[in-house]
Amino acid sequence: MTEAIDIFGGETPSTIDGKGRTCIPAKFRDALVGLSGDARFIITKAAPVDLGDGTFGRGLSVYPLDAWSGIKKKILANEGGFTSAQLNSIKRQIINPAEECSADKLGRVLIPSALRLHAELERDIWFAGMGQRFDIWSKGTYSRINAQDEKNFPLDSEALAVLGI
Repeated sequence: MTEAIDIFGGETPSTIDGKGRTCIPAKFRDALVGLSGDARFIITKAAPVDLGDGTFGRGLSVYPLDAWSGIKKKILANEGGFTSAQLNSIKRQIINPAEECSADKLGRVLIPSALRLHAELERDIWFAGMGQRFDIWSKGTYSRINAQDEKNFPLDSEALAVLGI
């Protein structure tokens, strides 16, 4: 069995229609079903990304059901050792908006409207593999995240050399 960290990788541009439907890329859809034999998954708010200008990028994260179950248990048990205020923020931002979804036979999924509004998904979107999950971003937000990632990239780092980068 493939380790969870290696499940989702790559970036795929896509679109979302006016009703909030999008088609999950086949490689992500196949990984979701192949991992647990279940076509259901969890969509929730992604952790906000600091864009470096006082604003945050908002997107969505998609987890296989079994991975989500483990994450939820760890959050509720406060395995991260967060303060009460931080833990309540994580619950409100990540656990509370989580919705169980599934794709139809064509791979289409209806993104719940509250989550779609949160991530400002209107037409052009990006799917981004993140190991045990994949994220969904509006095209504009994903572009800004990539620009901030370039600013944050550890240039001339010995740690990168250790990784072979």
